[in-house]
Amino acid sequence: MSKTWEHYHHASRHHEQAAYHYKEAAKYDQAEEHEKAVHHAYLAHGHSQHASHHDAEAAKIYSEYGDSRLKQSSG
Repeated sequence: MSKTWEHYHHASRHHEQAAYHYKEAAKYDQAEEHEKAVHHAYLAHGHSQHASHHDAEAAKIYSEYGDSRLKQSSG
């Protein structure tokens, strides 16, 4: 698996985990179990941050790949 797709895979997984924890946070918030809601919101935020990191890394690698292909075709 290329590094780009590896990052996309990790980002996707973190997005899924963040969505799960946001859903759990909302469920606990409605039940007025605020400590559990805050805990899940915290976990969701962490997964969102990891997903953003992997999205950015994949975009960076893809951009570098595109730049190198442009240089090859113009050279």
